[in-house]
Amino acid sequence: MIGKTVFETRYGFARNKVLLGNWRESPFSRWSFQNVGELVPSAPVAAAAGASEAPAQDMTGLLGEKVALAGGPESVAAFLKRSDTDGLTIMKGGKIVGDWLAPHMDFGARHIIFSISKSLTAIVAGILEGEGIFDPDAPVTQYIPEAAGSAYGDASVRHVLDMSVSLDFEEAYLEPESAFARYRRATLWNPGGGTESLREFILTLQRLAEPHGQTFRYRSPNSDLLGMLLERASGQRFTELLREKLWQPLGAASEASVTVDMQGTARTAGGISVTPRDLARVGEMMRQGGTVNGRRVVPEAWVRDTVETGGSSEAWQRGTMAFLFPQGRYRNKWCQTGAQSGAFCGIGIHGQWLYVNPKAEIVIAKMSSQPLPADDPLDLDMVTFFEALGRMV
Repeated sequence: MIGKTVFETRYGFARNKVLLGNWRESPFSRWSFQNVGELVPSAPVAAAAGASEAPAQDMTGLLGEKVALAGGPESVAAFLKRSDTDGLTIMKGGKIVGDWLAPHMDFGARHIIFSISKSLTAIVAGILEGEGIFDPDAPVTQYIPEAAGSAYGDASVRHVLDMSVSLDFEEAYLEPESAFARYRRATLWNPGGGTESLREFILTLQRLAEPHGQTFRYRSPNSDLLGMLLERASGQRFTELLREKLWQPLGAASEASVTVDMQGTARTAGGISVTPRDLARVGEMMRQGGTVNGRRVVPEAWVRDTVETGGSSEAWQRGTMAFLFPQGRYRNKWCQTGAQSGAFCGIGIHGQWLYVNPKAEIVIAKMSSQPLPADDPLDLDMVTFFEALGRMV
């Protein structure tokens, strides 16, 4: 009798069981979230020249600490397991103080960050704005004239950046016959793609009657459109922009990647994969006001506007995520929590988080393979967990 392969022993299933139709489902996501490029066409983003990674930093001492969550006290180790954590990196005062990895994830492995991709894309937008190449107050049609017949025909780039486009579209993650499923086919994330490009799909979307700018509506096509806007403004492919403007100046130690559609258009709303360490470096750069080791990467004014002063609290309150941060705001694809600590974050489905607490000088990058795309009770526990870690470290 033939025994289990090494792959089956590690993941609990055979590689040939992971398909384009199930890669975001548990348990297959434990592997596929680290290997998206085997399922969806992806483009590389080179690391910084000469960059190297220090060894993993043990955080065993933290694992037994208890956190007071909604269901009662729970150890850090138990919560990491319950929240299907694949990888975790903690920084304190600019230094790595802890790494944790599930048995099925290797140190230095890339992991898809889903909608934290939006936050990285917006950083590139901020850099181009600072260079005078990109205008956040311009109409979308200044860069993409063919958007005139879509929901974006009378929208501004600012509406796109702040998710306040009055877009007639729902994030129906689990509905197989929805417009969202068609969207995912256009990104090549679902079977049946290849007949409609991502750009073609987005330009069919129509608007609601409400004026743009009034309500925070979390709609991922906005962020794919942002990537296209950056390409039109700069004349460069998004992967080139990400490498040249952010990834290499950041000092990223590992190559990143981003999924692309049939025309090579980057899935800037959710297709970026990076290591936990490099994601934490992004958070630390934002905590430092846009600098890395004293070098300016992102304009300070843009960072301050994004994580401190910008965004409409009224628009946020009208949206569906106000339960998570009752005093929050949303600006440039980042969430401001409204907490006294000044904490802000990027969030992705299936449990991806980049949490920054300026007061505690804490950055936490958490990558996960949660079975559900969205889990509101678990997200509330997650915020409590991050706040507690900030006190422990």
